[in-house]
This record gives sequence, structure tokens and C-alpha cells, in this order.
Amino acid sequence: MNNSLANTIRLLGAGLRALLVLTVLTGVVYPLAVTGVAQALFRDRADGSEIRADGKVVGSLLIGQQGYGPRYFQSRPADGLGTNSRNTRYELTLSGATNLAADNERLVRSVEQAKARVVKENTVPGYTVRPSDVPADAVTSSGSGLDPAISPEYAALQVHRVAARNDLPVARVEKLVEEHTQGRTLGFIGEPRVNVLQLNIALKELASGE
Repeated sequence: MNNSLANTIRLLGAGLRALLVLTVLTGVVYPLAVTGVAQALFRDRADGSEIRADGKVVGSLLIGQQGYGPRYFQSRPADGLGTNSRNTRYELTLSGATNLAADNERLVRSVEQAKARVVKENTVPGYTVRPSDVPADAVTSSGSGLDPAISPEYAALQVHRVAARNDLPVARVEKLVEEHTQGRTLGFIGEPRVNVLQLNIALKELASGE
């Protein structure tokens, strides 16, 4: 009985010591080490890839935004997101796609309405947008609903409207889009893209300087 009790106490002591050591290593030392390395080598990414304008944070490189005015380039739709009471302007706490089949009536109707809206909003005197000109990302949301980028084709489609709204030469706005077009990651991953927030910040600076 005494030997059994002693063994039990010894095992409990060993278990508690292991728990304490592992708690310190995995709960304190490891997180601090990872945080230290991230802050030293990848500080921008570790802090959320923040985008600043006029001396303040206006968004993240990784998260799209909605609600740009008619003077600016528009993002992809965010149809897959739900609603919440904490952030009614943009549901940053929610992410997701519509999960609707390609032949779903609701999705088809949404795409057709979005296409008509894109055609109407981007047709300006001297430049007519046809339904066949509208790329898929202009009328559908991404898998997450938070895609921060659009295709170069969708950006190009908006150039004439943006130029007209800001009294800028079309060629200058086209050059702005070209300057903010990113190629495939490592040359073969993904597709060329344009970060809408970065593009709109540059557009605002260009328009105010003209």
C-alpha cells in the first residue's frame, strides 16, 4: 500500500512537472519566439499587411472593401457574406461563398442584374460597355467574399468611367492600372490581379494633384 501510494505521488509529480515545462515551452517561449521572428523579419505581414494613407490605416492588403463611390474602381461583389449587428458597414467577421449551383435561379438572376449594372455604370460618352465585355469577377463573389483584388480586365473596363468622373486623361488612368497590376505569384501561381484599395489610393492622389 505504501509503495503504491509512493508510486502514485511520484507519477503525479512527474506529470505536473511535465505539464509545467510544456506549458512554459509551448505557451510562453514558443509564441514569444515566433512573434519575435515575425516582427523582426516579416513585420508588415505579422501586423496584418496594413495599408496606410494620409498617415492612418485605411485597410489591409488581404481584405477587400465595399462601398467605393462612383469616382473610384469597384471591387468584386460580396454576395456570399451574411449579416451581423457588430459591423453593419462591412461584415469583416463573416466570410463565405453563396454555395449556389451554376444553374441556380437566384444566382443566375443575381449575375444578370450585376452585369446590367456594370454595363450601365461604366458606359460613358464615347465608350460603350457590352454585356460580353463584362468579366466573371465583376459579377460574382470570390470563395471567401473578401477578395481584395480584381482582374486587370475588370479594372480596364472601369477606366473610362473613372477617368470621366475625375476629369483625368484615359491614358493616364490606364497607366495607373498597369502600374498596379501584379503578375502571377512566382510566375505561375494564381492569376494577374489589381489590388483595388491600393489602386484607389493612388487614384485619389493622382486626382488631387492634377
